[in-house]
Amino acid sequence: MSLLFKTPDELQAVLGERLRALRLSRNFSQRELADKAGVSLRALHNLEAGAGSTIETFLRILKALNAVDAIDALVPQPKVSPLTLLKMGAVPRRVRRKQAEVTGNRYQVPR
Repeated sequence: MSLLFKTPDELQAVLGERLRALRLSRNFSQRELADKAGVSLRALHNLEAGAGSTIETFLRILKALNAVDAIDALVPQPKVSPLTLLKMGAVPRRVRRKQAEVTGNRYQVPR
């Protein structure tokens, strides 16, 4: 089944399984990796079990496994063509909504 159709809980389980496989392929026990990453054994166990964890724990584990380049695969740097950059003038930092005036409990978009 494609990852696209998995729930967030299922995706956490897949991520945990893959981290566990990577840890084993690098010949680390859970305790060794937890110590090297500076996280608790319980935090690593939860991450591998898909039971939830923090981004910091995930990043510490990636660093300890020398797998930080996986971030590029997870969230690739957006590619903007040079022509688009010239037209825009600068890379946008955020998306803005049209400015609205508040009247009572309703928003009215200026025309």
